[in-house]
Parts: sequence; C-alpha cells; structure tokens
Amino acid sequence: MRTVSMRAIFIDERGQATAEYALVIVAAAAIALALIIWATSTDLLPSFFSTVLKKVTSVAKGAPLG
Repeated sequence: MRTVSMRAIFIDERGQATAEYALVIVAAAAIALALIIWATSTDLLPSFFSTVLKKVTSVAKGAPLG
C-alpha cells in the first residue's frame, strides 16, 4: 500500500483554483455577451438610456427626483 502525504496532494492541485477562476470568468463573459446580444436586439437599451438622460436633465434643471 502506498502512502501519500498531504503535501503531495496539495502540490498536485496547485493550478486547480486558477483553472476554476478562469472557468468562472469565461462563464460570466458568456452570460454578459448573451445579455448584450439580447439587449441590442430589442429596443431596451436606447429607451433605457433615453429615460435616464431625461431624468438627469430634469434633475439638473431643478425638478425633484420623485
């Protein structure tokens, strides 16, 4: 029977966390890309930014936020 020390186990898995972080970043980028594609295929972003711009300009002119 072969005994394996804890140090040997951890040395073999040194790059595991890096690989997991890379997969999470790739997954987040894929979700962001899908969201951008969906938002640009609808009229959601232009209307959203138009609403925000109108609100900012009305507040800058002295109108209340509510």
